[in-house]
Amino acid sequence: MIKSPRAMLDQLGLKPKKSFGQNFLNDARIILAISRVCVPDAELQKANVLEIGAGTGALTSALLERANKLVAMERDRDLVPLLNLTFADAIADNRLAILEADAARFDLRAFFSEKTPPRVLAGNLPYQITGRLLELATGVADVIERAVFMVQREVADRLVASPSTKDYGGLTVFVRAAFDVTRALAVSRGSFYPSPNVDSAVVVLTPRADRIEETRAFRSLVKAAFEQRRKTLRNAWSSVGDKSTIERAAESAGVSLDARGETLDVHAFARVASALAQL
Repeated sequence: MIKSPRAMLDQLGLKPKKSFGQNFLNDARIILAISRVCVPDAELQKANVLEIGAGTGALTSALLERANKLVAMERDRDLVPLLNLTFADAIADNRLAILEADAARFDLRAFFSEKTPPRVLAGNLPYQITGRLLELATGVADVIERAVFMVQREVADRLVASPSTKDYGGLTVFVRAAFDVTRALAVSRGSFYPSPNVDSAVVVLTPRADRIEETRAFRSLVKAAFEQRRKTLRNAWSSVGDKSTIERAAESAGVSLDARGETLDVHAFARVASALAQL
């Protein structure tokens, strides 16, 4: 049984680092539930899992019971020796590898391209780099079977939002161009040490069969639409191309320029981007 994060840190004379956004999961029920979402029973002892931000190893321990092989990544060099000591037996058995690395700079594609399915990316994402890690995940949607992330509740709300709602925005569109997103678990702030000021949620990102390529035109259209979300698309997209070209692309895509960007679903943005590329 893994000790509580607080006990393990106290034993080493360490404290959670605010600069790393460290809030360690401390709820056995939630930890077990997350491990089951990451590796369903049908994939028991088959999945190859990369865990981002292993921390003191609470989720790592649960994932070890379900994965075929697990790589636990941690960028805090003070915690890496703790992980190596805690999981010495699993490391010796080649079931686990501890990797000191920064996920925001890690080559996920190279890592997963060498693994056999099912391939799972999992982690408790620090708020300050959540956007960056979601962006990296979209870039490897074609070489993983799922990504399971703990994110702040407001981020989860945005990821699952529908068009024409206040939470729907650029992040929604960019992530959903690559993934179908579902909310698996709600996690209260009391499930962490130290307790953050917000609640969290676990989201599951499943690669879409009809993934949409994030071309330069697609990114420009989405960015412009939500940077000026109160404006009509006619005005918001004036910076993307000349008036005539935008009008022809929108007409070809069946999109009204009198609408606002927040009313368009992912496929509508993709159709306009495709039409622009053909003009």
